[in-house]
Amino acid sequence: MMLLQALTDSTMAAPVADQGLSLLDLLMKGGWVMLPLGFLFLVTIFLMVERWIGINANAKIEDSFVDNVKDFIQQGNLKSAESLCRNQKNAAGRILERATGRIGYPIKDIETTIENASQIELQRMEGNLSYLGVIAGIAPMLGFVGTIAGIIRIFYDISISNDFNISTISGGMYEKMITSGSGLIIGLIAYAGYHLLNMKIDRFALKLQMAASDFLDVLQRPVASR
Repeated sequence: MMLLQALTDSTMAAPVADQGLSLLDLLMKGGWVMLPLGFLFLVTIFLMVERWIGINANAKIEDSFVDNVKDFIQQGNLKSAESLCRNQKNAAGRILERATGRIGYPIKDIETTIENASQIELQRMEGNLSYLGVIAGIAPMLGFVGTIAGIIRIFYDISISNDFNISTISGGMYEKMITSGSGLIIGLIAYAGYHLLNMKIDRFALKLQMAASDFLDVLQRPVASR
């Protein structure tokens, strides 16, 4: 009966309490757990923007780039081919520059050079992406910590005041709902960012594999047909 009475009172009082409550004020009600959650949110946004810019800058492969490199190789102009690769200033340019520098060695050695250089470039692109995966797991759990803290606060206040009313409950409920919601939202953003950026890297890896295959095809042709 006491709980029913408290809920009835809250239904009548809630519209008055929520008047003029901004989003910032609402977030501040979450308590100390909102500080690490806010930090994780900023780190998430920073990592997503930084990796998005970094991947876009390194994953460019101009349509005519591989064809031009192949033309220079067919003409025997290896210095121009290396210079063209170097001027690209991206992952594909660096990989083909190393491969061009190995021309004259067995094809197997050139393939190994391309594979090793590709792995280095892909790992460089992945960079701090693993942190997004960590945040995607930590943020919801941290939100649940706020939930537990809110519940503990409810019962603590009740034990101190020995007064079971809605005002005692509502303070803890704010922490419970806000921190859980915030943690889940941050976790979802980090999770989505992690997978979207990995998809961009996978698409680049496929384009890189096609470019490397074209490059090796030129080297494997008979000299007379180049």
